[in-house]
Amino acid sequence: MRSIFVILAATTILAGCATNSADMPPPPEAAAVPEAAPPPPAPKPTYGTFGFDTAGADTTAVPGNDFFRYANGTWDKTTEIPADKSRYGMFNVLDDLSKERTRKIIEEQAKDPNSKIGAAYASFMNEAAVEAKGLAPIQPWLDEVRGLKSKAGLAELYAKGDEIGVSSPFRMYVGQDDKDPNQYILGMIQGGIGMPDRDYYLSTDPKQVDTKAKYLQHLTNVLTLAGEANAAARAKAILDLETSIAKAHWTRTESRDANKTYNKMTLAELAKRAPGFDFAALVHGVGANVNDVLVAQPTAFTGEAAAIRKAPLSVLKDQLLVRSIDSYASYLPKAFDDERFSFYGTVLSGVPQQEPRWKRAVNFTVGALGDDVSKLYVAQYFPPETKAAADELVKNIIGAMNRRIDKLEWMTPETRAKAHAKLAAFTPKIGYPSQWRDMTGLTIDANDLLGNAMRANRFEHAYELSKLGGPIQRWEWGMTPMTINAYANPTMVEIVFPAAILQPPFFDPNADPAINYGGIGAVIGHELSHHFDDQGAKYDSTGKLIDWWTPGDTKAFTSRLDKYEAQINAYEPLPGMHVNGKLTMGENVADLAGLTVAHDAYIASLNGAPPPVIDGTTADQRFYLGWAQVWRCKSREQALRQQLLTDPHSPCPVRTDVVRNMDPWYDAFNVQPGQTLYLAPADRVRIW
Repeated sequence: MRSIFVILAATTILAGCATNSADMPPPPEAAAVPEAAPPPPAPKPTYGTFGFDTAGADTTAVPGNDFFRYANGTWDKTTEIPADKSRYGMFNVLDDLSKERTRKIIEEQAKDPNSKIGAAYASFMNEAAVEAKGLAPIQPWLDEVRGLKSKAGLAELYAKGDEIGVSSPFRMYVGQDDKDPNQYILGMIQGGIGMPDRDYYLSTDPKQVDTKAKYLQHLTNVLTLAGEANAAARAKAILDLETSIAKAHWTRTESRDANKTYNKMTLAELAKRAPGFDFAALVHGVGANVNDVLVAQPTAFTGEAAAIRKAPLSVLKDQLLVRSIDSYASYLPKAFDDERFSFYGTVLSGVPQQEPRWKRAVNFTVGALGDDVSKLYVAQYFPPETKAAADELVKNIIGAMNRRIDKLEWMTPETRAKAHAKLAAFTPKIGYPSQWRDMTGLTIDANDLLGNAMRANRFEHAYELSKLGGPIQRWEWGMTPMTINAYANPTMVEIVFPAAILQPPFFDPNADPAINYGGIGAVIGHELSHHFDDQGAKYDSTGKLIDWWTPGDTKAFTSRLDKYEAQINAYEPLPGMHVNGKLTMGENVADLAGLTVAHDAYIASLNGAPPPVIDGTTADQRFYLGWAQVWRCKSREQALRQQLLTDPHSPCPVRTDVVRNMDPWYDAFNVQPGQTLYLAPADRVRIW
């Protein structure tokens, strides 16, 4: 397997090609030959001498007891979470860099009076204008909400709200039909609550009860700011409504099951299953001329419709009023913005203060004009050689996965052939899309922030609906190139890596290859492995949700998942709060398989040569340190609590500890029985 790292070989410049032969006359005078200049020093990696920040490690820790601390302990001890963040780590370091770079691009654009990018940014930065206008820009919509006379018009009002970005209790999206991935379909998901999850309403845990009380106060405060009378009593009625809706909601674990959430039905069938709400008026009201919809949680829709049917119209209007103000708080006067942040930022995530306004202005501008900004970012900050190196690395990782499939003792030849076919069908997307969206139809006014936000939402809404009945837009991305993240899309059979994540510590062309394979290599392996995790493995080589496994293979696969779930469930990041092995299974499997495949790819890249020892560290040590460095992060307690309740990703130390399932890690760090992370060979989980 070829190495993916760019090697700057010496270049010979053939200048003149003169031959110093005896029959040529000598030069008239012997010219002094200048002493050759010493070669320039080799470029250094961003972190340490080989790509790892050794100063951030804590080598007093025993790797087999606490590998996260061994690799990241000094960094963890000495790093404070910035006041405007709920957590801080390597992703945040790059996100800050990305925002700074994007800001420079936007501010350069702002010099052009005809630039939409500059106008969008200026409208957000003009805080004085926002204060002066008060609620006037959103008042027509609020008046329409207040003026609703009967429940007969509720579905139509929800549809109007959806168009401007105020989600209804039945959230809608346009996506591929999982069982017919060459067609777009309108999907519908449970909604109708203002806190992140049903557990925030139903849990008896004292901290969750306290959060619920603070949410009640938030509802009261918003109604008061909006000039409503009897705010406390009306807020309590909203909370009671949302609690009844939460009781009907599926859990996060249930909602990630690809088979259970595939429920295709006609609007008439949905109306029968969830009587008391006019779904046809909602769907047709948003502009979707369809009869079939994909409903993720049918019983939740039944419960939500019943709750809406029983609730007084005044309470439903108050809920929509609060939802509207919270949705647009960032574009309203400071009192509204601060109130929203005090609950969603401070109470839920523990963040003491908002991001600087310029950062929020960058977010808004990118959100409204993503492709326009992205084109400029890519041209300036994503060199072709980085893309080429990443393309090569993806090929190496896919090759390693193919070889692993060949060696799986638990998989039958029939299923193995289909797994190979799925890998062959992959579309890796690196850096940026192959084409850009046309944003010329979006009107931006430097003096109308809230209007810009509404128009941007309507523009996006119309764009998404336009896909229905049309061909699949396979060039499209779900993230901008400036995003520090990556994703796998099972219906597209693709893995996607934005430009901004292809930087140190994830990828550094000047770092030792072992560090890069443990960093971005494992991230690539992670996204690739999502197509073979407990849900991604349900989609075939065409992106279709279908059972392509033999019963024996399914049983063998499931038994390994069960074993891994038990291992993950044992982690307790907060007293009394364990990691939910079922909720986080997909990400955990992707970590396990991705890191395993990346290690195979690294070894293959050596082409049989002995791996070097650098600064006293072996190649395997550097590989696993590269992985641990990527997950160098820390969280505020509130943010960690929310993550454990709602996030399919495990906390960073848990993700670091996936190494305990990998044999080379034991040899690399001399991990012995009796140490905390030690697992006997038979207890180590091996899936892909």
